[in-house]
Amino acid sequence: MEVILKKNVSKLGYSNEIVKVKPGYGRNFLIPQGYAVLATASAKKAHQEILKQKSHKEAKLLGEAQGIADKLGALEVKIATKAGDNGKIFGSINTIQLSDALKKAGFEVDRKSLKIKDEPIKELGSYEAEVNLFKGVVQTVKFEVIEE
Repeated sequence: MEVILKKNVSKLGYSNEIVKVKPGYGRNFLIPQGYAVLATASAKKAHQEILKQKSHKEAKLLGEAQGIADKLGALEVKIATKAGDNGKIFGSINTIQLSDALKKAGFEVDRKSLKIKDEPIKELGSYEAEVNLFKGVVQTVKFEVIEE
């Protein structure tokens, strides 16, 4: 079964892509949740027109995302948190705290587009996370967890 994605679906595809899925997944989840529409012949023609109109816009967004990725690559963020005597953190560091730290550094990054490599983080130290900025634009961000 072919569907046209309306929204980004993790591990499946990005918005406005035509993907093949199992019929049950398409009928019972993607279409009722509003993530996709059935890829009929008329829907595919309309989809092609939409893609032609969006191609220029996407090229501009890709350039902006690449510029942000270059700046993020040179950035090292510090996240301050409470910790015990032996360097153990009370709780853990997750994408919410990392997103807030990036926002303070001047980068508006959605927490859903962040993936911390060594999750869960429960000790002080240096770590890395991946930021998915746009289709194919993934940047590694280094951050350090320090004691308040």
